[in-house]
Amino acid sequence: MKYTVSIDINKPLNFVIQTFDDPENLKRWMVGLQSFEPISGTPGQPGAKSKLTFDMNGRKMEMVETITVRNLPKEFSGTYEVGGIWNLVQNQFEALSPSLTRYTSVQEFRLKAPMKWFSLLLQPMFRKQSLQHMQNFKQFTESL
Repeated sequence: MKYTVSIDINKPLNFVIQTFDDPENLKRWMVGLQSFEPISGTPGQPGAKSKLTFDMNGRKMEMVETITVRNLPKEFSGTYEVGGIWNLVQNQFEALSPSLTRYTSVQEFRLKAPMKWFSLLLQPMFRKQSLQHMQNFKQFTESL
C-alpha cells in the first residue's frame, strides 16, 4: 500500500527544516508521543535507530524508527516498525516561494498477515493519520 500527501506551510524552507529537524519539537506536534529514545547510531543520521513511545487513547504503542536518508533540505526518510506493520516515510520539502514551503510525504506500508488482509480497509485510516500529523506540524510551525 502506497500513497502521497502534501501540505503547504506559510514559512520559508530553511525555517521549516529547522523546526522539522529538532527532536525537541516532536512532542509539540506529534499527538500522543510520550518519548523519543535513541537506540543506536547518531540521532537523525542514516542508520540511526530510535524508539518512539505513543499513548494512543490509553493504549501504549512502541515503534522503532530507522533513518534511511538525510538529504536536507530536500528529503528526510525513515522506516517505522510496530507489530506486523513496516512503514517507509519519505518526507520531501520544496520552496514554492521565499515564504511558502511544500511538505510532501510519500508513505509505503507493508503489513504481515493477518493485517495484510485488511490493507484496503486500513489505507483511508493511515492516509488520514498521515495528513493529520502534517496538519499538526503546519499549525505548530506557523505558530512560531
